[in-house]
Amino acid sequence: MINKETNNNGAGCSQCQDTPELEFQFSMAFQPIVDISSKTIFGYEALVRGINQEPAIEVLNKLNNDNRYQFDQTIRVKALQLSSELNLEGMLSINFLPNAVYNPKTCIRTTLEAARKLNFPTDRIMFEVTEAEKITDHAHLKNIFAEYKKHNFTTAIDDFGSGYAGLNLLADWQPDIIKLDMGLVRHIDTDPVRQALVRAMITACLGLDIKVIAEGIETKEELKTLINMDVVLFQGYLLARPQFEALPEITEEVWQTISHAQAN
Repeated sequence: MINKETNNNGAGCSQCQDTPELEFQFSMAFQPIVDISSKTIFGYEALVRGINQEPAIEVLNKLNNDNRYQFDQTIRVKALQLSSELNLEGMLSINFLPNAVYNPKTCIRTTLEAARKLNFPTDRIMFEVTEAEKITDHAHLKNIFAEYKKHNFTTAIDDFGSGYAGLNLLADWQPDIIKLDMGLVRHIDTDPVRQALVRAMITACLGLDIKVIAEGIETKEELKTLINMDVVLFQGYLLARPQFEALPEITEEVWQTISHAQAN
């Protein structure tokens, strides 16, 4: 975690005021999350890309302890700006770096100011933290999400089932949404072990009033299997690939595929 101290008036440390601009540029691609129960687009996830559409890893490899905080702040504003320009409706999902948040109350101010200027409602912003990122201070993460809920943000755990904490995260605090890791989703239609694990996760989440998104859907069989497990929110190449600085639509052919999977 970045070590920054707050000043006496609680407005944040002077180091943050002097943080230089990022030495690299980036942009976003957007991928829809589909609600099959209402045949609508639930929202879009903003995915980091290089300015020439380079993959996210090429951008993330440029992060270090000196620029991580500024990148985390910039990615939120960038996602909001592009979403506003594209007239995004529904939820905007933004990935954030919890280890870059030194003080939840202070570090959220830039996001709130950007949302206010763009007239983007905070209840249409979802913050995802990936379970794959090693987080040693669970209390700090819990405080971040508690602060975000005060501002009506939706909270989510991405890549659930892939990383370091597993069900311990749900025991400590409950997000609004979990996104099943694509490693669990892949070939779930032919894998009884994956089916048993995912079914148990879904049952736990339903009991805790947590919505489930199945991400990484690539085949009709995966879609059908998860529909039969009562999942209604989906994301993946079968439905739509991310588009650079654009909002992909769901084609009529895809809607028909969904309807067929629901009927069988």
